[in-house]
Amino acid sequence: MSATIKTAALVGAVAAALSATGAQAMEQEKCFGVSLAGENDCAAGPGTTCAGTSTVDYQGNAWTLVEAGTCAEIELPDMADGSARMGALEALDRDLPNA
Repeated sequence: MSATIKTAALVGAVAAALSATGAQAMEQEKCFGVSLAGENDCAAGPGTTCAGTSTVDYQGNAWTLVEAGTCAEIELPDMADGSARMGALEALDRDLPNA
């Protein structure tokens, strides 16, 4: 195999790898209060270790990575008192597990 063919093959492989990762490289942000119990990505309050440790649906101090700019747009069921439940970019004091 000639050096030109090897170089072309290498360039093609690098280009393919870059295009494959580019599609997955959308920016993400932490969104608190949107994950179901046990499905958070991290941070679920004191005494927890990380991913999958939330114990309450929509736990306010547990976050999940979401596409940047979409956190407040995620549709969630209303809270028990009928008020709207929304995600936030900072930990919330709602829907926390009983101590």
